[in-house]
Amino acid sequence: MVLSLMSQMIDTSIIIPTFQEVHNIGELVRRISAAMSATTGAIEILIVDDNSQDGTDQVVERLRDEKHPVRLIVRERERGLSSAVIRGFNEAVGTTLVCMDADLSHPPEMLPELLAALDTQGVDFVIGSRYVKGAGTDADWGLFRRMNSSIATALARPLTRARDPLSGFFALRQSTFRAAAPLQPMGYKIGLELIVKCNCRNVCEVPIHFAQRRHGSSKLTMKQQWLYLRHVAKLTGYKFFARR
Repeated sequence: MVLSLMSQMIDTSIIIPTFQEVHNIGELVRRISAAMSATTGAIEILIVDDNSQDGTDQVVERLRDEKHPVRLIVRERERGLSSAVIRGFNEAVGTTLVCMDADLSHPPEMLPELLAALDTQGVDFVIGSRYVKGAGTDADWGLFRRMNSSIATALARPLTRARDPLSGFFALRQSTFRAAAPLQPMGYKIGLELIVKCNCRNVCEVPIHFAQRRHGSSKLTMKQQWLYLRHVAKLTGYKFFARR
């Protein structure tokens, strides 16, 4: 069973940024607990919410009553997925950090696979990947999103050889995160910044099936696409010029 937060040192911190995801959180946390029940280490689940005011706090309280190791962090002034993930990482106490989306697109059942990959010697960053052998996406994932993802991935190619560097499902060690160059989160692709700013040389990709969200609405907007272009430009400047 998942051990209580108070019973021992935390091995894995799972950070979930949210904004109006109240209909997904309960199922997600329960699936995480079930997926991690066969592991020996204790976990914590940090919900970092951008003041949704949609009942997320009540759902988290019910989950705590069910003895799930979940904690809610509400940001009243800040907004944005990337900065929410960084807030969660900064407050996490686990030796391993995991990030995943709240919309049930990332399969919690693959968490043990990601953690096992991170334990492999030399690996310093693990991605739950949509684009490696054995991976896939729901058939109803629209053509626009597929094209958008392909173009965005191609733009990131100078920064990393990973096939799916824009995945929001990833794991790294706390020590790797703490050694990062100053982070400047922008938009919603924080994994790419961490790969670059943490100087991750050995990135492992674990195949996952990416599911279409069932509740709520996508956060992908034209503004986010523009922020991504700015983000790639800044990371390129850092990798090839500022770091030298």
